[in-house]
Amino acid sequence: MKKLILLFPFLGLLFSCSELTTDLDGLWRASVPTVIGEVPFHLKFEKSKDGIHVYAVNGKEVLELDDLSYRNDSLVISMEVFDAEIIAKQDGDELKGIYSKKLGNLDTRSGDFYAKKGIVQRFEGELGTANVSGKWATTFYEEEGDSYAAIGLFEQNGAEVNGTFLTTTGDYRFLAGNVIGDSLKLSCFDGTHIFLFKAKIEGDSLKGGRFSSSLLYQETWLAAKDENAELPDAETLTYLKDGYDSIEFEFPNEKGEMVSLKDEKYQDKVVLVQILGSWCPNCMDESKFYVKWLNEHPDVPVEVIGLAFEKKTDPEFAFPKIQKMKGRFGMDYEVLLAGLNSGKEAAKALPMLNHVMSFPTTIYVDKQGKVRKIHTGFSGPGTGEYYEKFTEDFDRFMEKLIAEEV
Repeated sequence: MKKLILLFPFLGLLFSCSELTTDLDGLWRASVPTVIGEVPFHLKFEKSKDGIHVYAVNGKEVLELDDLSYRNDSLVISMEVFDAEIIAKQDGDELKGIYSKKLGNLDTRSGDFYAKKGIVQRFEGELGTANVSGKWATTFYEEEGDSYAAIGLFEQNGAEVNGTFLTTTGDYRFLAGNVIGDSLKLSCFDGTHIFLFKAKIEGDSLKGGRFSSSLLYQETWLAAKDENAELPDAETLTYLKDGYDSIEFEFPNEKGEMVSLKDEKYQDKVVLVQILGSWCPNCMDESKFYVKWLNEHPDVPVEVIGLAFEKKTDPEFAFPKIQKMKGRFGMDYEVLLAGLNSGKEAAKALPMLNHVMSFPTTIYVDKQGKVRKIHTGFSGPGTGEYYEKFTEDFDRFMEKLIAEEV
């Protein structure tokens, strides 16, 4: 799973609730099944003057889902940009139905969806007394036999746990769960990814860990508490091949215009080239960060240009999703359609790079058009101190690039 950065749904719409006869307002504990067990998560429904909004609740983060409507006798929660939806019938304080998601090959994966109103505890069972707060050196073992390192970052209040896993290519965003008996259990639902982590707590070790990132895929993992755990430097993983000091590309925007770094708009400016995809929640976290920074620095000679690698290269399929992402996050900069959503395809599109490990990846280009740094992945707000450090390093490096003469 380390090759794709994971992911977050768009904020979105609402619907006229005149057809609903029972009260949705409030917190609902929902679940879908995976190969290693039920994934619990919370949905929150709120009425307003313009309709009803629905949110996915994962610990400290509350995400409004794309679109909520009423079709015949069923409630439909659509996560359009991720080709996923929930269709469920309401019976008082219960919702029963199906969660489905189209895969990259356009096959559909689905599972039973169930929700009950008013249940606050995320995981069922007797609450345990062990405390997992702190930093954990973690190793995940993929089904294919490969492994990758991560750092577990957990905060515990009573038996409630919030946190994430940080990897070399990003993070697993906001996870929430409980200590149940002698086990740690964490989950997340963000519209496209369904995460379930569980492991047995044995002192300063987490053993027999299992992780599911979809209805069927699974990995195993283990961890040891280690406040000094570190990962490789994110600025050393992707780099220019020998003989290169710059990058070149030319890809279309939504108007069909070909755009490149040679265009006048990007001359004599610092340019951030953002490798991303509309399907990638970590990319959206990064985009939010860039938009906020640009808004806070309106007069600096800095441009951002996105290279989107999508599930299909058909412009009629890809650009509506790209435009929805841009509109949601206020991305006023160009986002070009660069290819299919895989690291291999991204490396083909940018052959001067040794590889592309992660979506997102950002290439820092100075005013002279030279590549000064390449940052793999993005440590989002769910990573706490790592996000703060990234922010500080980013500000410092951008100040340096901006101050340089042309």
